[in-house]
Amino acid sequence: MARRRSWWLSSPARVVAGLFVAGIAVATLILVLPISGAGGDSVGFRTALFTATSAICVTGLSINDIATDWSTFGEVSIMVAVQLGGFGITALASLLALFVSRRLGLATRLVAQTETNTLDLGDVRRVLIGVGAVTVLIEGVLAVVLALRWWLSYGESLGSSAYLGVFHSIMAFNHAGFSLYSDSLIGFATDPLIVVPFAVGIILGSLGFPVLFELRRELRTPKRWSVHLKLMVMGTVLLIVGGMVALTISEWSNPRTIGDLDVGAKLLNGLFASVTPRSGGFNTFDYGQANDTTRLVTDVLMFIGGGPASTAGGIKVTTFVLLFFAILSEARGDQDVDAFGRRVPTASIRQAISVALLGVAVVTTGTLTLMALTDLDLDFALFEVTSAFATAGLSTGVLPDLPPAAHYFLTGLMFVGRLGTVTLASALALRESRRLYRLPEERPIIG
Repeated sequence: MARRRSWWLSSPARVVAGLFVAGIAVATLILVLPISGAGGDSVGFRTALFTATSAICVTGLSINDIATDWSTFGEVSIMVAVQLGGFGITALASLLALFVSRRLGLATRLVAQTETNTLDLGDVRRVLIGVGAVTVLIEGVLAVVLALRWWLSYGESLGSSAYLGVFHSIMAFNHAGFSLYSDSLIGFATDPLIVVPFAVGIILGSLGFPVLFELRRELRTPKRWSVHLKLMVMGTVLLIVGGMVALTISEWSNPRTIGDLDVGAKLLNGLFASVTPRSGGFNTFDYGQANDTTRLVTDVLMFIGGGPASTAGGIKVTTFVLLFFAILSEARGDQDVDAFGRRVPTASIRQAISVALLGVAVVTTGTLTLMALTDLDLDFALFEVTSAFATAGLSTGVLPDLPPAAHYFLTGLMFVGRLGTVTLASALALRESRRLYRLPEERPIIG
């Protein structure tokens, strides 16, 4: 028993995986209680497990109606689970240990470093405190803005508006697309004072805490920005602008989505449709009624996701941009991969390739599996699988009608997507080995 415990605790990645499993188990036990369901009726184990996993993994996918099938206790439980999942169970545990004992042990700091992706072990304590402060600040501002809009313009009471504001601000910043409205944000598709705050919350949540911290320090001195910050800013801007152009053009004349809206509303919806695949999970039109091109572009945006150390999923923006620079360097015949006047380590390029290819393998295998379990067409199956893997939370509306086997499969896929393919692989590894020699080199023919 002691040896088994030592094996488990020897890897921070395994501890992170174990804590997420524990969090999902606790959330499932709470959500399956009759008090969590509307009218005092239990939603059942499958729905509770799916929703708990979706909440802890900050995905936002649901196989029932959040607005009508859960009690206030259930909604609050989901909100708390999302907050814990978004902040990182290990990060929260480390913060609590810090405040209680004023000491943060080396093992705990290692675990927290795995979850927050910080580079300097000595900075973990400061990072954890900063993460908590930034989370409260951004969610608080979003909650106030949204609450005021619902109170002053939509006839909601002050208490109801405050509850709606807090719930949706947590969902937006943590990229969990649960909504207390059955049609998500479709009813507010023409209201920029609702749509834009959601978009801002999603973007800030997708940048990652290292980027937010550095922007706070170096916002006025771009020349001092790190390569990571430059990669994230460039990638984020290009993906949002490029996605907005592609999606707006694709849906411009589609009367089932944005075709009947005025020009300003079309541009607003195009912008939000480009932002929300960064794991936001909210939608201002029905993806089940969208064009095939729109779903494909959204698949790509969901697969890329947001930034490292953020609440977003996907292979991450830095992975995508680094691969672009690697291709560019190879096309130029350069021996090294350079980005913004700096040489990128070979290990980083290897990691980017591994993450991207593992992501492709998971999505491809997942799509084939879901098609085998259901009668979904390729584009719908690909959309649902990519959304689950990238913890994006978008759906074409087919989830409630899928068979139980498909629900359990997507539950596992959300878990894999939240932890990340590389983290999960290291968590399952029985041992680590270090080769003390190098084999003779021989180059195969490529292409």
